[in-house]
Amino acid sequence: MLRPTRLSSKLKGHALDVVQRLTSLYPEPRCALVHRNAFELIVATILSAQCTDVRVNMVTPALFARYPDARALADADQADVEELIRSTGFFHAKAKNLIAMAQQLVEHHGAQVPADLEALTRLPGVGRKTAHVVLGNAFQVPSGVVVDTHVKRLAFRLGLTKSTAPEVIEHELASLIPESEWINFSHRLIDHGRKVCDARRPRCDECTLREICPRLGVEPPKPRGKKG
Repeated sequence: MLRPTRLSSKLKGHALDVVQRLTSLYPEPRCALVHRNAFELIVATILSAQCTDVRVNMVTPALFARYPDARALADADQADVEELIRSTGFFHAKAKNLIAMAQQLVEHHGAQVPADLEALTRLPGVGRKTAHVVLGNAFQVPSGVVVDTHVKRLAFRLGLTKSTAPEVIEHELASLIPESEWINFSHRLIDHGRKVCDARRPRCDECTLREICPRLGVEPPKPRGKKG
């Protein structure tokens, strides 16, 4: 377990300012993965590894129609699952993990997704990020801050962390952000990363956070050459 991080009051104040501005900008954030229950969410989150949420949402309707619950997926043929999820990438490993995860749910959890961090992370294909997504969005339990590629990028650019390690970033953000904001803060950073703070071409001039953002790692625009 990571030790508590000592953070300055100035940094904590900066973090709260970020929270407030993002809350005003994205007042009603929600999980981008379409789901109706915890089972659908854990499956969709496993599929989202190295894949866009848009692509996952295109794949899951047919997958859930074929395998609507853990018992159905536990008995699935891996080749059939692979064909349904092929476009999400890494489909061999994902199909294997999905079936194994469903089998574990049937054998140890009554075919239900557990609302417990340790139990979730013991499931095949489920890491801390996936567990936090499921707990936060299916059970409204703020077990931690979800750190995906957008959160990792924006947390650094905003000066909320100097680390590149997801678990360290998660720990530092959890120390800076009130627990009541953990779930929505991740959603808001993700929304902002998609709409404004692009990985290659962040639109800083349009950004609501530009006055407080140190823009760490953001290269300044190259000056245009003089004509003539």
